[in-house]
Amino acid sequence: MWWTWPGILWDAALTGQAGPEAIDAVARARLSRLVHAARQDSPFYARHLRALGGCDAPLSAIEPVTRPALMSAFDDWATDRAITRAGVDAFIADPEKLGTDFLGRYAVWTSSGSTGEHGIYVHDAHALAVYDALELVRFRRLGPAQWMSAACLSGERYAMVAATGGHFAAHATATRLARVNPWLGERARVFTIQQPLAELVEALNAYQPTLLATYPTVAEVLADEQAAGRLRVRLHELWSGGEHLSEAVRTYIAERLGCRVREAYGASEFMPIAWECEHGGLHVNADWVLLEPVDALYRPAPPDQPSHTTLITNLANFAQPLIRYDIGDRITWSSTPCACGSPLPTVKVEGRCNDTLAFRDRHGHTIKLLPLALATAVEEDAGVFGFQLAQTGPASLELRLAPDAARTGGAPERCRDALARLLDAQGLAHVRVDWNGRAPERDAASGKLHQVLNAQRHLRPHARHARH
Repeated sequence: MWWTWPGILWDAALTGQAGPEAIDAVARARLSRLVHAARQDSPFYARHLRALGGCDAPLSAIEPVTRPALMSAFDDWATDRAITRAGVDAFIADPEKLGTDFLGRYAVWTSSGSTGEHGIYVHDAHALAVYDALELVRFRRLGPAQWMSAACLSGERYAMVAATGGHFAAHATATRLARVNPWLGERARVFTIQQPLAELVEALNAYQPTLLATYPTVAEVLADEQAAGRLRVRLHELWSGGEHLSEAVRTYIAERLGCRVREAYGASEFMPIAWECEHGGLHVNADWVLLEPVDALYRPAPPDQPSHTTLITNLANFAQPLIRYDIGDRITWSSTPCACGSPLPTVKVEGRCNDTLAFRDRHGHTIKLLPLALATAVEEDAGVFGFQLAQTGPASLELRLAPDAARTGGAPERCRDALARLLDAQGLAHVRVDWNGRAPERDAASGKLHQVLNAQRHLRPHARHARH
């Protein structure tokens, strides 16, 4: 195989400057190789693609696949028979394995259960090299002289503020990078959102990052802390991802943190799906990942209109082929070329929309709870998916479970225990968690399921940003 690290880097640089037709041709050739390998080495795809003509058949001829279908056929899905659900489950259950290679050759990333189903994804070395190259060459815009050098972080202090406790893609990748390159230990650190906000602020003040990557809800809270004078950092850039970033919130963060805000779109299924250029366009890495915005019946959604969901095809990973996989995201495909001149198409991503909750401790101080910290407590500590947490009063949370989750033995009790530990650590032991058998409610306007919401004021458009 001709792929080498320098070769992948040069390919990312050159293909990103090619015309749309050339990019499409490269993607079609890669799709053909992926389909051939999947039919040959994956028992699941051998069955799924049985009716397909040749490997050069159009993508639309392939039936979409869903997370439940792949997770239920996990052992047959992989192309390496050594990859088993039992082996992967044992691997991710060991906290010491974070950032290490499964079977000595694979990365394992887990995703949240916002769709009601936990996701586990195995990526081979070639896929990891592609993800790294796309980030360096396109998102970070580094030149050839910096590709193989520590200069890529020279003078920078990189901080990631993220959910920890699981093998989440961003956290696992950062941990793996630090293991492989110990010199990065002082220049790149991960800070958990599960700790009290005051402790997080203190840790960031001590570290003094110049680059920060986090979720919009976290960035907005940190912007509040900077404006109040408690957070005192000097960032020149903040990288936002994982949730919906509105223009109002982007402006608020940029003004109070005094830095540029750049958006990235990625997932456990494919880390660097899209990157933001200097003109604000979110460009899809269309030579390595295929996105199909579709309606509820998997028919193509028109350009410039929001999709019901999105199908993704990962052209880089052969360990667990993903071909027309329903990722669950709503995107809008732009028909207008970006002003930056890049031939790569642009999209807008709706992403997750959850509320930051606020309670008062016993001393009257406001304590903010980040939505992903709450969600992680339920998913990772309690092992429950398909839920909603609603703040129903000044000292009350309501736990809402989907019927399947509610029927899981002891699920409500495990959730309440996990949340009680989180609340206690935040100085909010007096906040009660109620469960009355109520199912999660979807947003009446968008139809989306908000995992964490303030039921006292939810569904009032833009209410959360009225103070800005």
